[in-house]
Amino acid sequence: MTYETFNKRRQLLKAGTAIGAWLWVGNATANSDELAAAIRNFAAGAPVKAGRVLLDIAPIVDNGNTVPLTVSVESTMTAGDYVTAIAIFNERNPQREVAKFTLTARSGRARVATRIRLATTQQLVAVARMSDGSCWSHTVNVNVSIAACLEEVV
Repeated sequence: MTYETFNKRRQLLKAGTAIGAWLWVGNATANSDELAAAIRNFAAGAPVKAGRVLLDIAPIVDNGNTVPLTVSVESTMTAGDYVTAIAIFNERNPQREVAKFTLTARSGRARVATRIRLATTQQLVAVARMSDGSCWSHTVNVNVSIAACLEEVV
């Protein structure tokens, strides 16, 4: 192999890496924008503050096909102070809203549990809407070893 051939291959590799990085960063930005838009839609214009919500999920998931999680919210669940809704959002699945639960003061406690699918390593956000209109959240990063739900959304 001549130096000229080696240099051309090296330049091609650099260009391919640069294009791949550009696509990855562009996709990550688009995913973050879509996630923020979905959360804003759920909050109906109310500011979303960190706190009062606990999203309990393993930080490392072996298989993304069935991932257990629990969301609990600090609330007295009385007629004057209760959680009206809890939603779970993700950054990289085909659909940003994973689950939505509606609660009332009669629900007894502000705690839900479910299993979800995760496409890949990503950020999850649990948001709770309170009876006074305020919204609270908790964000968790989850590393997924074996990805799930990678089908394309058209």
